[in-house]
This record gives sequence, C-alpha cells and structure tokens, in this order.
Amino acid sequence: MLLLCFLWGLQQVSLKSVAGQAAPMLMVALRSGVALVLLAGLMRWRGETLDRARWPAGAVAGALFGLEYLLVAQALQLTQASRVVVFLYTSPLFTALGLHWRLPAERLDRRRWAGIVLAFGGIALAFLEGMDGAARDGRALLGDLLGVMAGLAMGATTVTIRCTRLAAAPATETLLYQLLGAFVLLLPLAWVMGQWRFEPTAAVWAHLGFQSLVVSFASFLAWCWLLRRYLASRLGAFAFLTPLFGVVLGVWLLGEALTPSFVLGSLLVLAGIGLASKS
Repeated sequence: MLLLCFLWGLQQVSLKSVAGQAAPMLMVALRSGVALVLLAGLMRWRGETLDRARWPAGAVAGALFGLEYLLVAQALQLTQASRVVVFLYTSPLFTALGLHWRLPAERLDRRRWAGIVLAFGGIALAFLEGMDGAARDGRALLGDLLGVMAGLAMGATTVTIRCTRLAAAPATETLLYQLLGAFVLLLPLAWVMGQWRFEPTAAVWAHLGFQSLVVSFASFLAWCWLLRRYLASRLGAFAFLTPLFGVVLGVWLLGEALTPSFVLGSLLVLAGIGLASKS
C-alpha cells in the first residue's frame, strides 16, 4: 500500500507534466488501452474467463472508473496537480459512507463520523483559499470541484466492487472491466472534446509507458487484489499518504505553489481520512 500510494500520488504529476504535449484525457485513454491488452494477455495465459453473471456489475464499475478519470483529466487542465491529488483521494470518505449503509462490518462509529466531518471541513477550507484575492479564479475552483467529484466516483467504484458479485471476482477480471470502461468512454470523448493532442516526443512516450505499465496495469491490479483480501477501511488507513506524496511531488517536480490555507485544509483532510479509516 505504501508503494501504491507513492505511485498514485505521482500519476497526476506525470499527466500534468506533459499536458502541454499530450492531452491528459487522451493519455488516460491510451494507457487504459495498453494495460487492457496486457491484462487480456495475462488472463489468456492463465486460462481465466469472464463470468457472465458479473457483467452488469462490471459495467457499472467500468463506467464509474471511466467517469473518475474523465473528471481527473478535466481537473488537471484547470488546477494544480497537487490539488487534484488531494481532492481525488478524499475517496476513502465516500467509500466509508457508502459501505456504512451496505456492509455491517464497515459500520461507522462516532470517531469515524468525526473524521468525515473534519475532512470535509478541510475540503471547504482548501476551496476557500485565494477567494479573498486574485490568486484563484473560477477555472481553478471548477478544477478543484471536479477533483472532489472524481473522488466521489472513485469511492463509488470501490463500493461497487465490495458490494456486488465483483467481490468474489479475480482481481484481473475486476480490473479488466475498469480499464475497458475507461478506454471505451475516454477515447471517443477525447476526440469529440478536442483533446487529441499527442506529440510523440521521448518524454511523452516515457510518461505513457509509466502510466500504462506501472499505474494502469501493475498498481491497479495490486489494488483489486488487496480489496478482495482486506477491509476497505483498513486499506484506507494508508490512503492519506497518497495526497501527501502528490503534494510533495507536485511542489518538487512541477514547482507548484502552496498557500497556508491550502496546507491547513489538506492537513485537516488527511487527519479526517485517518480517523475515518482507522480500524
């Protein structure tokens, strides 16, 4: 989980760093397609097949996963990568709320409710940053909002996996549905929305390789495997590290600026996630 959190914090920074040469939406679509081919080859080599009884749940998970990265791609064009990471990985809060109503083992107690309230207070504080000056505009605030909505979609994907027939599915099958959903949704949308920019430079190919092989194939496969073996709330205890990595990497690699209110809001979000996720 520690390694996964680092990789997930880095993925938004990677997409943002080459956004001027390759549109984030197209990059996510391409990485999903590459990882999909690799995964299909792995499943064929293992002799794995898809269970038709899980197709409806798989379609829902795939659509939500595609929606998550549609929102992420749009957010990255409007606001800083470090902010997108923080808002995206509020997903454990939405996961905790969803599972509270669906699974008895994941019920929220007073401490976890307090964590959720604290985290959402931090989100509000982070949103307010810069509203009293000219540092932030409507585009940046919209990007922040899209980041939170992506976190909601990510949380809904996790709830779908845990509360449907996908809970008993192999990690490879679960991931296949998600990659297929992202590829089918984002590739045509990238063309329709004019986000078809792709300059075949060495940097772009390197980032696409990282996004395809490491993020979409290896890390997501590991995450699906973990979800089948551990409570989502216990895995969520590590989730606060992802936005922490993302902020540090965004400042270090992209030179993004931090303001006191955003830092304080982020710390409240991390503390709230820690309380809400702690078993």
